[in-house]
Amino acid sequence: MAIRGHRNRAQGALLGASRGIVAAGHPLTAAAGADVLRAGGNAVDAALASMLTSFVAEPLLNGLGAGGYMLVVPGDGAPVLLDFFVEAPGRGATGERAPLVAADVSFGDAVQVFHIGAASCGVYGLPAGVCAAAARFGTIPLADLAAPAAATAREGVAVNAVQAYLFEILAPIYSSTAEGRELLMPEGRIPRAGDVLHNPALAEALERLGSEGAEPFYEGDIGAAVCAQVCELGGSLTPEDLAAYRAEPREPIHVRYRGRDVLLNPPPSAGGTLIAYALALLERTSGAPSPGALVDVMERAQAERTDAFLTGLAEPGFLERFMASRLGSTTHISVIDGDGWACSVTCTNGEGSGIVVPGTGMHVNNMMGEQDLSPLGFFSHPPGRRLPSMMAPTVVLGEDGAPELALGSAGSNRIRSALLQVIVNVIDRGMDAADAVGAPRLHFEDGVVYAEPGIEAGELETGGHAIAWFRERNLFFGGCQAVERDPGTGGLNGAGDPRRGGAVVAA
Repeated sequence: MAIRGHRNRAQGALLGASRGIVAAGHPLTAAAGADVLRAGGNAVDAALASMLTSFVAEPLLNGLGAGGYMLVVPGDGAPVLLDFFVEAPGRGATGERAPLVAADVSFGDAVQVFHIGAASCGVYGLPAGVCAAAARFGTIPLADLAAPAAATAREGVAVNAVQAYLFEILAPIYSSTAEGRELLMPEGRIPRAGDVLHNPALAEALERLGSEGAEPFYEGDIGAAVCAQVCELGGSLTPEDLAAYRAEPREPIHVRYRGRDVLLNPPPSAGGTLIAYALALLERTSGAPSPGALVDVMERAQAERTDAFLTGLAEPGFLERFMASRLGSTTHISVIDGDGWACSVTCTNGEGSGIVVPGTGMHVNNMMGEQDLSPLGFFSHPPGRRLPSMMAPTVVLGEDGAPELALGSAGSNRIRSALLQVIVNVIDRGMDAADAVGAPRLHFEDGVVYAEPGIEAGELETGGHAIAWFRERNLFFGGCQAVERDPGTGGLNGAGDPRRGGAVVAA
């Protein structure tokens, strides 16, 4: 099995693919989707196969205890955003909630504090989302999609350089419990590049997902085991929470940009709305925006993330009111198939809570401990409320109305800035996907501009911005996976973000 390492330029492909193209956060993840395209599956089948494989190949970023969103643009139907993100737990909870546990994660040039432990565990959505997508859009039986991922979990996956880096920086989280150490530190140390990790419990869980659907994870034995362990350790994830969970179809946001229709994740997610607002601001100007102009719209979008904004996200009609009044550890998979379907899916386990439930294949998310999901304060969301994620799977429709670009990113609050810049690079600067994804990025937050080498600093310095320079490209700035279709030739091109070991495979 060949594992490609980090490059400064994005992994790209332009291979005259007839069945389609897949970009994802790991070579095995992308290859699993391409195999399904070659077998006759559509973009959603391919995305599902890639998602299931990512549980094995990217175990710190995704899993059955995670949540996410899938944006589907069928070749002959209306676009749909399938929301299977994490909900706040607590239905029927009794007893005192344990405190969150702080864990410092260093990105080398920046340190971010995450909060873990049983109290950080939210109501997971991945099993429900996988099954809902397969039932609504799939053409290949889910059991057939799950079987290769299960086999890979049993055979083991060699840790590559990027995953080794993630194991290193996230060690304070997964090593915080005996179960986490047993699963992810089988040699009693942090996994290194070349080590092979096996997960037979996950293999069995994937096979059960394929044959039995989501029921065991929500109202069966697996869900019961998860709730029992989380509640015993002071969390509030209950059987009532799992029984009430549903994957929700929603209508995507539509915003015009440079003659194209951009489809984004709608409320109650926050990221799509803020990206739409930033694009609408840029639409008022001509030409490719400068670094200063990008920082300006990032700053204006961040300023809108007020208490009223966050409270209003769950209200019917919020998006229309918001836009009208102003304008007058995550992984991503992008697929475009040969029949014109596009699928963009972003999933995350956060950084993981450290709570690994033996025999279930589940490392439960830490979404209740993610500060950017609870800016009004931890545990401020009522039970059953979908958390306001920055995740924003996106599809840009060309002037002919067909998908031209499918993309999404990991990276917490940096998701919206990563996607904004890749869209600008492709549409305004005429870059191909690989150059657009690999280009240096900046991010504005809390009065500071974070910047990679290669960003022009003159305008930013003149504007008085404080700049925090990174010494090299860094996964702090997200992991954008993008695929595109040339509207003139129909050729397919893709890019895997080198910041997170991304890969692209054509079928």
